[in-house]
Amino acid sequence: MKVTVVGAGAVGASCAEYIAIKNFASEVVILDIKEGFAEGKAMDLMQTASLNGFDTKITGSTSDYTKTANSDVCVITSGIPRKPGMTREELIGINAGIVKTVSSSLIEHSPNTIIIVVSNPMDTMTYLVHKTTGLPKNRIIGMGGALDSARFKYRLAEALGAPISDVDGMVIGGHSDKGMVPLTRLATRNSVPVSEFISEERLEQVKQDTKVGGATLTGLLGTSAWYAPGAAVSGMVQAIACDTKKIFPCSSLLEGEFGLNDLCIGVPVVLGKDGIESIVEISLSDAEKAHLEESAVGVSKTNGLLEL
Repeated sequence: MKVTVVGAGAVGASCAEYIAIKNFASEVVILDIKEGFAEGKAMDLMQTASLNGFDTKITGSTSDYTKTANSDVCVITSGIPRKPGMTREELIGINAGIVKTVSSSLIEHSPNTIIIVVSNPMDTMTYLVHKTTGLPKNRIIGMGGALDSARFKYRLAEALGAPISDVDGMVIGGHSDKGMVPLTRLATRNSVPVSEFISEERLEQVKQDTKVGGATLTGLLGTSAWYAPGAAVSGMVQAIACDTKKIFPCSSLLEGEFGLNDLCIGVPVVLGKDGIESIVEISLSDAEKAHLEESAVGVSKTNGLLEL
């Protein structure tokens, strides 16, 4: 299993680190346009191998896509990160050009690869890759829902005063502050609905805190978060590499599923060796359907800003 991570910034480096530590990939290639940056990150990470007990080979490259040849999975984190006060949508002009160039270069050297898109605005960047590469829909995946769901579970555990291993929950919809649809109705603590433990008002606060999870961290850090995004990607890559058939909410191209067409948005999918192996059409309440449709309108509006 060979994995390429494009972008050696904080998210890309964290992604590469978590993949290496989990020890399921034979090689991770980090690529960046800044001279020597990816090589330095790769060397630094390799010097942790004996300390962290992994055998994954990590190499770095400055813009040499030949080093990425025959990658099974390619992760695109490149682009400018959010700054305080910025929305993910405001990044579209700059990041669209970057993602289009990067995806084309990756596919030139790895025509059978599976692409995971992290760059923001993530749903629109995933849609862009679909529209410009011609890859089958199962081999293009957007990361957002896995991260948003992790943030949801963090907030649920906080509200419940419970260990996070006791908590399960999922966020679907667009990867944006307004577009996320945390499924509070389906959230559980060890199979018991969380509504049995906390009030409707507290659950609503959990929902709102989840939706602004990225903006909260951007305000605190001065830039986008990186540990949780990197961990979310590594979990998705592992599900593909190890063919686990694990369900993640991922940004996927919909063609009638959930009553939506011609857009990428977060829905539950089964991930395995072929990428998205199936889309899981869970039953939604009328309110959840309405929120998902509202989210889809927002994503489609952002897609309209693309110059395809």
